[in-house]
Amino acid sequence: MVKITFMGAGSTVFARNVLGDCMCTPALRDAEIALYDIDAQRLEDSEIILKAINKNVNNSRATIKTYLGVENRKEALRSADFVINAIQVGFYDPCTIIDFEIPKKYGLRQTIADTLGIGGIMRGLRTIPVLEEFARDMEEVCPDALFLNYTNPMSILTGYMQRYTKIKTIGLCHSVQVCSKDLFKGLGMEDKLEGTRDLIAGINHMAWLLEIKDKDGNDLYPMIKKRAAEMNASEKHKDMVRYEYIKHLGYYCTESSEHNAEYNPFFIKSNYPELIDKFNIPLDEYPRRCVEQIKGWEEEKNNILQDGKITHERSHEYASYIMEAIVTNKPIKIGGNVLNTGLIDNLPADACVEVPCMVDAYGIHPCHIGRLPVQLAAMNMTNINVHLMTIEAARTRKKENIYQAAMLDPHTAAELSIDDIIKMCDELIEAHGEYMSMYK
Repeated sequence: MVKITFMGAGSTVFARNVLGDCMCTPALRDAEIALYDIDAQRLEDSEIILKAINKNVNNSRATIKTYLGVENRKEALRSADFVINAIQVGFYDPCTIIDFEIPKKYGLRQTIADTLGIGGIMRGLRTIPVLEEFARDMEEVCPDALFLNYTNPMSILTGYMQRYTKIKTIGLCHSVQVCSKDLFKGLGMEDKLEGTRDLIAGINHMAWLLEIKDKDGNDLYPMIKKRAAEMNASEKHKDMVRYEYIKHLGYYCTESSEHNAEYNPFFIKSNYPELIDKFNIPLDEYPRRCVEQIKGWEEEKNNILQDGKITHERSHEYASYIMEAIVTNKPIKIGGNVLNTGLIDNLPADACVEVPCMVDAYGIHPCHIGRLPVQLAAMNMTNINVHLMTIEAARTRKKENIYQAAMLDPHTAAELSIDDIIKMCDELIEAHGEYMSMYK
């Protein structure tokens, strides 16, 4: 029997999607599912909802068990074949609020702040010590398990696990699956989507749509570039930043414009406030989403619990497909985050890159890409610099390395002086209290 352990099972909506996918997958329907969290109420919510799905999905016969608190973590992991990670260390309140409000005092505005920027750095630094504990437990009780990381900052957390633990780790994001589809929908090119072939590679949240061809092998980029330029010139829409990438860099990238607006020094600039409106950039977007999700969750939960008829259809999330391929030895192709073991020639070996991977019973097999266009590798490097320096800070536990990570961040460096960067980091570290107490 396959055992799947879900770390951070209180992330109920995401746990429902990923574990619901498993219940819809013949090779995984008899799995033992271990739900682990440190929040008793959210863990109970997830248990009730997942048991309802298990009851209502045809032929699903999963065994669902819950494990609450650090004292039960090792038992949750014991003998697991797959460990799915979806934790958020520090939660929205207080830590995400702190990550937005303190930088505002210094004139630094953010949109999502979970992947790069000062918010991404802080999130990574308070999460890695917890992942280290997971890794130690896994090395003892399930050393051969595959760790499927969904938590951001993806490249920082996955890269740390791959470089500094013995645990087999793959980083997963859903932006690769929807990249071409969302682009075509935004440009009104849905009629061209069927049968298309694409090639995507780079880093998480900034992987590049390197090629996109129709079913007859014709290059669709000339049409894409023309339509994207026309849309940005004629109307406001939610993807203006990425269309501007197409104009100036020649390629589209995987993650949304609200994310990519803060991954560079070009769009959020206190000296040019008009750019916020021009490119339709949603400042403070992540806190706004969190508040809406928290409000909406109670209503959704009550609706589910009233009739108990919740069911599920398999989604496009990669986790269940990876597990199925390993269990059945039926190969699939995914977009995965892995160490750059000669995969992208003009990015460093320490980098965590996002590339096509084949999966079978023998595990994850990343594909060699070669060289990225120079301008795309250069854009990736501005982010990789921050990834690597944040990982170094987590390894050394030194504040000076945290300062250096923030100094290398493109958006932070474009807005603040070195002195203010250091002051801001110190204030953030102090405000996060025990979550950052290991950094001296």
